[in-house]
Amino acid sequence: MEKLIERLESAVVRLEAHSSRIQPRGFPETGGDDCSTDPSIIAFGDLITQSIGRLLTTAEKIGGNVLDVTQVLAEAFSVQKDLVSKIKRTPKPDSGGMSDFLKPLNDVITKCTRLCEGKRCDNFNHLKAVSDSLTALAWIAFSGKNCGMAMPIAHVEESWQAAEFYNNKILVEYKSKDPNHLEWAKSLKELYVPDLRDYVKTYYPLGPVWSTTASIGGPGTGAGAGSAPAPPPSAAFISKTSSSSSSQQPKAAAGGAGMGAVFQDISSGKSVTAGLRKVTDDMKTKNRTDNKGLVEKERGIISSPRVASKVGPAKLELQMGRKWVVENQIGNKSLVIEECDSKQSIYVYGCKDSVLQVKGKVNNITVDKCTKMSVVFMDVVAAFEIVNSNSLEVQCQGSAPTISIDNTSGCQLYLSKESLETSISTAKSSEINLLVPGPNPDDDWPEHPLPYQFIHVYKDGQFLTTPASHSGA
Repeated sequence: MEKLIERLESAVVRLEAHSSRIQPRGFPETGGDDCSTDPSIIAFGDLITQSIGRLLTTAEKIGGNVLDVTQVLAEAFSVQKDLVSKIKRTPKPDSGGMSDFLKPLNDVITKCTRLCEGKRCDNFNHLKAVSDSLTALAWIAFSGKNCGMAMPIAHVEESWQAAEFYNNKILVEYKSKDPNHLEWAKSLKELYVPDLRDYVKTYYPLGPVWSTTASIGGPGTGAGAGSAPAPPPSAAFISKTSSSSSSQQPKAAAGGAGMGAVFQDISSGKSVTAGLRKVTDDMKTKNRTDNKGLVEKERGIISSPRVASKVGPAKLELQMGRKWVVENQIGNKSLVIEECDSKQSIYVYGCKDSVLQVKGKVNNITVDKCTKMSVVFMDVVAAFEIVNSNSLEVQCQGSAPTISIDNTSGCQLYLSKESLETSISTAKSSEINLLVPGPNPDDDWPEHPLPYQFIHVYKDGQFLTTPASHSGA
């Protein structure tokens, strides 16, 4: 027995020595900083080597500002690779920390945007195609369905659609002139669709996965960061534990015998309930007059504390040069967006009792989960959307191809003469009223309620749907 214990102790010593070589002192046990073997990091490196490398090779043949903007593009992808690597060992930051985390990427995108500013230069379409496409790298900022962004895969595709306008101009301009420009434009498209899109789809379809084991201070800041992991228990401890557990077995058996004796007494028919107190008629609840046995209504109801809903900070900002975000504005009657263009979108979320005025043409406007909100806008290229809102007032002073209202109760929609041909779609909504201008400028605006009750009749093998009409309407 002693020889067996000695052999176990020597084996434990060898295991401790081996683990000290594998796990260097000074690093936490939950993982280190080396992410070079992570499949997602390796795949992103391959994307840079192959797709970016092919693009740079073609840009070197063209030279000039095309090569300059391509090098900035390569720099942006290199910065994103570093950010993806940091995410593996960084806990999810708050909104302020997220801005600091994304600052290196935002600086490179700003650097690329400056190349397009000023007087229109040669190869302007190349510069704009790269500048607009870099917003696809913002997929790394996706933090949930309420963050104001599309899902990462959709964000990459939508960002490339904005850049493809200029990329197609390159294909048309150099169709029968310079094949290097055609190859550059094709390589740029393949970089995003399908290469970057497929990468995000494979590794981060629901957004970046932040570290859940790293501390806020980073590796090496924990209490046990300066010491090696605890060694396994020695063989002597194992032998003592096994002997103590075996010594407790008779006690457990004795306890089991005691319970068996109790059940034996119950089943024997002896007067085992002789010592119990007898309940008389005057002790029964139905016969009591003091009602002390009843729970009073006022005292019996325990009101649970009302949980206050979390409201984020108020925002009115332009993110990544492409999306205006208006969030959590309460009682603000002077919200104005002036410097906007047709490539930008506006997302309004969680606002209450506020007024927003948009002075300019934008791509689309979305109003989500707002109450008693007023929006005045000029023109939209795609659509104006309202979802999950109550008591809104919307005025279109220009044109809008489509207006969509979904799951909304109460909306006053004012249309201009230019927007009378707007296509309006509603779903799960009520109390939607449209006001249109009269024949003369001084006339009152007639009001037209949209039906939200319908009658469905089965006739001639199909259902016919008509709006419900009420007497006197």
